[in-house]
Amino acid sequence: MDNSLEHPRNSFIPLLLMCLAISVTTSVLIELLSGRAEAWLGLWPDYAHMVANLQEPLARLRWIAGDISEVAFYKHELPALGLLAGAALAHWANRNGMSWQGFAICYGTGLWPWLVISSLLGLLFSHALWGWTLSSGTWQPTFVAFVSLPAAMVLLFGAGWKVAISGALLGALLVTPASLLLVNYLCYPLELPVVIGNVGGMAIASVLAFILSRQFPQLVRSTPAAKAPQVVPAAKAETDYGVVWTLRRVLADFSEAPFFGNELASLGLILGALLAYWISPGGPVYGSHLLLEMLAGQALASFIGVLFWRNQWRRLGWYPTYIPIVSVVPAAVLMLGGSWQVIVLSATLGALMAPPLAHAISQRLPSHMHGYIGNVLSMAICTLAIIPFVRLVTGVTP
Repeated sequence: MDNSLEHPRNSFIPLLLMCLAISVTTSVLIELLSGRAEAWLGLWPDYAHMVANLQEPLARLRWIAGDISEVAFYKHELPALGLLAGAALAHWANRNGMSWQGFAICYGTGLWPWLVISSLLGLLFSHALWGWTLSSGTWQPTFVAFVSLPAAMVLLFGAGWKVAISGALLGALLVTPASLLLVNYLCYPLELPVVIGNVGGMAIASVLAFILSRQFPQLVRSTPAAKAPQVVPAAKAETDYGVVWTLRRVLADFSEAPFFGNELASLGLILGALLAYWISPGGPVYGSHLLLEMLAGQALASFIGVLFWRNQWRRLGWYPTYIPIVSVVPAAVLMLGGSWQVIVLSATLGALMAPPLAHAISQRLPSHMHGYIGNVLSMAICTLAIIPFVRLVTGVTP
């Protein structure tokens, strides 16, 4: 493999992303301060304002940028930009051997530039093909290609423009329409959490994509190559898996869904969400004003999972304790409210049930399929099973 393509111009991509984050944020501030926004809601237009004005370029840009943080249910441009900036910093620190880099981003593969290129291209291609669905006036899963097949293909098949572009195109052509169909023709009619349609579409489309990649290897490589490792242990140094490691792992779980798995990326995501909430409480989390409750539930779910499954982390080097953060807990909070009963029950059940189910499914997948398929299937199954139980126990109705 050409090493010059493995890390495009070293730190060029991270610097480009940081410049893009600064420029987009500056542009939005100029729009606000110049008085061109139709309404002032706090210091930043809220979610309802964005949805009501999606025909305008600024609102559409905010929606697309918000898709980057949608996997954590934050849906806002500030946590999205924070996630990318934190990840870029983590990649730079990893490349330069900084001691403060945290868990090596992208499992120590060094593939973050290619992964984020493919994921962003998948997101843009999805909006080009399916952005018209937003005219329906209902929420649509336009974000799914950013956190699914494109990244998984880079991790499975390695660096290069062929893999990055193939993953992006297959994400837009397969993952996004599959999730759109499930959300609109299954979740909405049956009043199921839409996360089930999101991750169900990711799983079905990814299975098909990996089958196509096996049948047509020219999609991802010019010559046959050995299968890349799916996971590299996050912490190579000796560790006691004690208090500090536990807290670091809980933080890193927040950026695991986009395949980053790094504390700096997670910190950017969370700080961006808190900033968005501070300047306009109705901005993030679909205008529900439930960001703090959601964050509490997500942190609790990861903390319980990391503690309970610590031996699995020690034995395997990686374990999917992040799953309830991006499925069961936020879906429960949005559907049933932010009471302590809902938070504790959904976090506990999600932390105990989802990781072993995901691991069991992933272990049984064919070698030509990335193990993340087991993770998203676990998200769908556990959300479908746990939320009705939480509703029954708490007596809360949607």
